[in-house]
Amino acid sequence: MSLSRQFAKFAAELRYEDLPAAVVDRAKGVILQALCSALLARDMPATRQALALIADEEAGGGGVATALCSGQKFTKAGAAYINAEMIFAGGKWDTFRMLTHPGVAILPVALAAAEVTGCDGKTFLTAIAAAYEVLERMASEFIPTLMSRGFHAGPVFGLFGAAVAAAKIHGLNEDQINTAIAQCVNLAAGNLEGARAGGASLREGGAVRSALLAVALARHGGRAGDSTLEGEAGFYHAYLGNNLGVLRYSYTGDNRTDLSAITKGLGQDWMFLETLYRVYSTAGYNIAHVDVTAGLCRDNGLGYADIDRIEAVVNWFETEYPSPAFPSRGGSPEVGSTQYFSAYGAVTGGYPLLRGAGPGPGESDPAEVLELMHRVKIIPMVRRTLFGPRVTVFTKDGRQFTREGTGREFIWDFEQHARRMTEIGEGAAIGPAGYDALVALCRGLEGADKAGPRLVAATIPG
Repeated sequence: MSLSRQFAKFAAELRYEDLPAAVVDRAKGVILQALCSALLARDMPATRQALALIADEEAGGGGVATALCSGQKFTKAGAAYINAEMIFAGGKWDTFRMLTHPGVAILPVALAAAEVTGCDGKTFLTAIAAAYEVLERMASEFIPTLMSRGFHAGPVFGLFGAAVAAAKIHGLNEDQINTAIAQCVNLAAGNLEGARAGGASLREGGAVRSALLAVALARHGGRAGDSTLEGEAGFYHAYLGNNLGVLRYSYTGDNRTDLSAITKGLGQDWMFLETLYRVYSTAGYNIAHVDVTAGLCRDNGLGYADIDRIEAVVNWFETEYPSPAFPSRGGSPEVGSTQYFSAYGAVTGGYPLLRGAGPGPGESDPAEVLELMHRVKIIPMVRRTLFGPRVTVFTKDGRQFTREGTGREFIWDFEQHARRMTEIGEGAAIGPAGYDALVALCRGLEGADKAGPRLVAATIPG
């Protein structure tokens, strides 16, 4: 079978009863993560802009799907666009292999499809699991090479996950899902230059609208071939330059992979479980520096006054964001840099969950953080675990302490994740009681009817 046919068969035949408990748990967690991000972005400029844009563009359109946090009705594509932009603006994304954020694309489309179909919680969870698995398997080894060609992996691969989620919720069969995947090949887009030039690029917000179009084409009788992913002129050739598994860049330094391995163990070995929760509103390569450095200092009784300097050995790709072909990071210590977050962890024992990547209006940074970040050295290394820094603190009295990051510091079960996100209730319009209700809904989602409307309603104050 072709890759798209294997994915289509997997998604069409997957049942809730087939999902391991850990996969169900992770599906609940990524749903909570995305909705928390939307809650934080309720009043942000990006959210207001998205609402105004769709209201203007869809004047007179049918209102069948709902914007998170506001309750306003739009078309499926309009609501999905708004919700993707809102989740993106909130900064609390999930992350896979550094440069894809599946929930930003998958959740908005899944919610829109679930509102229209009235599907139950088991169907919703199954669709989420299928969508993440397809997206992450398609993307896993290819993200660095795709980024080196000027594409952004987030919307390019996010489109496929979003389409699989909607297709599963709408009950499409194998042939139809195969067609939807094929149409995604025609619609995939996302470019790096806009952001590099000082502007803003259209990312997952555009992908979600295209995903719904791909599924609509499949539902209404469109047909597609079976080799649209790995064929001679297919997706991998077009977006990576070849269909042979030759890689220009990789996280590990390997320069070749096997396309047939993309679907190896599909349905048994869940790549979805590698998804991380990016709970701090900063680039994913910074998040582990907060917790690993904070834990090292806490466990060894070290404070700012004890520290001479800090060194962190990291995966080399983390220092070349977004791609070694187009690096945009200067590498110098400044607010929002990796050195800044490492110093924040050392000085304060963490980083505020409700804060952006730097101080907002009326906020300031501790002077100790701003001074210490200039004594943090970042050392790139090939074949270092992604998001797993090796942090060494050198003290003024000549001692040194080291902690190895594992890359799994931000992979938790649902209950731990819900506890880590508790501050959201303090900063969101729904308040602590509303947050607790949202957590309870996600926790028991397999028993819920009309999952989409209930999840959306849980984000609307009152």
